[in-house]
Amino acid sequence: MSNHKITGVFSAAATPLNADGSPDLGLFTEHCQRLLQEGCHGVALLGTTGEANSFSSSERRGILEAALKAGVPAHKLLPGTGVVAIPETVELTKHALSLGVTKIVMLPPFYYKGVSDDGLFAAYSQVLEKIADARLQVILYHIPQVSGVPLSIPLIGRLIEAFPDTVVGIKESAGDFNNMQAIIAAYPGFSVLAGADPLLLPLLKAGGAGCITATSNLVADSLRTVYDKVHDEAQAGEVEVAQARINAYRTLSNSYVQIPTIKAMVSLKTGNAAWRRTRAPLMPISDADYAALSEAYAKLP
Repeated sequence: MSNHKITGVFSAAATPLNADGSPDLGLFTEHCQRLLQEGCHGVALLGTTGEANSFSSSERRGILEAALKAGVPAHKLLPGTGVVAIPETVELTKHALSLGVTKIVMLPPFYYKGVSDDGLFAAYSQVLEKIADARLQVILYHIPQVSGVPLSIPLIGRLIEAFPDTVVGIKESAGDFNNMQAIIAAYPGFSVLAGADPLLLPLLKAGGAGCITATSNLVADSLRTVYDKVHDEAQAGEVEVAQARINAYRTLSNSYVQIPTIKAMVSLKTGNAAWRRTRAPLMPISDADYAALSEAYAKLP
């Protein structure tokens, strides 16, 4: 994995809220520090699990600034900066760069559906040309089941060819392992990061670079075990146990609406009920579901 520019276990961090619905910056920065202590190489804040598209640009800037002010190193932060409007994506990315944050995760413009590869290439190119900063490293974000905008393998290749030092990886959240393998085969050295926890182990064995996942909010230590020991045959048993634990947490989080459930599970992990809050249109899981979740959570390894 040494030829990849971005490797490791990164948390798709959830974002806690105050009672008035604003981001709870103190609780968020505590969470970031805990994730790093538990084994994450970095924190991919302001993604899908972080409810990023429910926050304004100023709120997003404030969340990133708070993490840095609390002492989270800039090189360990991977904020999501891709939004619908190209000027806003440029603004958010430049803001990150101005703070010394050079690695970002970038969704394509996602409102219009059925757009061509030429259109997506033009959008990404305009963003990167307007930023024109050699420090920037972009992880493309492929989550077509949510965005409605797939990133094809030929499009990825065009972007790598046009911006070889900038477009360095992809968060592959479609859950299609065959597609991950095809990207790895087509573009050696390009960092393919799993967005689904159960795929971390097979992806690493296939030459992938790591993961950016929701369940790392809960079991970062097990994900780090898999990452660190996957190629050590003497540790194969420990790796399998760690992956099984990861899968158990992921399965439970998928038993209800995932993002509110992840937050509810963080609430159970930390003992802080504030974690149950979500921003509309997402809603917290019901009290009945929370009670059932609590019972199931207590039985997890």
